Amino acid sequence: MSKVKCIIVEDEPLARQILEGYISRVPFLDLQGSFEDAIDAMDHFRNQPVDLLFLDIHLPEIKGLTFLKTLTSPPAVIITTAYHEYALEGYELNVVDYLLKPFEFERFLKAVGKVKRDMQSEQTLAETKDYLFINIQLKKVKVYFSEILFIESQKEYVKIVTSDNSYLTKVSTHEIERLLPDALFQRIHRSYIIATHKVRSFNSETVEINGNRIPIGRAYKHVLKML
Repeated sequence: MSKVKCIIVEDEPLARQILEGYISRVPFLDLQGSFEDAIDAMDHFRNQPVDLLFLDIHLPEIKGLTFLKTLTSPPAVIITTAYHEYALEGYELNVVDYLLKPFEFERFLKAVGKVKRDMQSEQTLAETKDYLFINIQLKKVKVYFSEILFIESQKEYVKIVTSDNSYLTKVSTHEIERLLPDALFQRIHRSYIIATHKVRSFNSETVEINGNRIPIGRAYKHVLKML
C-alpha cells in the first residue's frame, strides 16, 4: 500500500506543530501541506490528491465543518478540536475520528490506524474484482478494468476512456483512483490516471495509449520506471 497523503488545516501554531510532529513519527503518513485556514486548503484540494484531512473546527474565514460540507468528494477526515459539542455533527459527516485537544500520540495513532485499515480494505477489494460500477445519469454501469485506457479529470467529473467508449461520471479523480488496483493503474498527472499495460510508447513528457498522447506531470516522473 502506498503512503497516506495527508494535510493539516489548523489555525493554532502550537497545535499545528504538534500534529506535524505526530505525523512525522508514523511511517505510512506523508504530510503534503499544513494550512492555517480553509481557503488555502481549497487551493491544495484543487491541485493535489488528498487521502486524509486533519481538520480543526474553529478556523478563520470558513469554519471547519462548513469547509467539509463544500467538498464534493471529501477524503478521510479526522477532526482535531477542543470542543466536544460538535462530535455528533462531525460523525453525521462521516468523519473517521474526533480527537479532543490535547490528545496524546497513542490516541492519534489509533485514529490514523483506522484510516490505514479502511484504505487497505478498499485496495484489497479493488484487487479481487476485475470491474467497477460507475454512476451514469440514473443507472450504474459496469466497466471492466481490462477495457480502461485512461481516466481524465474534468473538474467535478471524470472521463473514463475505454477501448471502444467513454463515460462521464460525477466523482473525483482521487476517489476513483482508490477503486483501481495499483498493479494495473498509475496516476501520471494531477488530471490523468493511465492503464500502464496499455502504454504503447513514452518519452519524458508524454505517454501514448491507443493514439492518445497524455502528459506526464513533473511530480510523477518516477512513474516512468514502472512502465
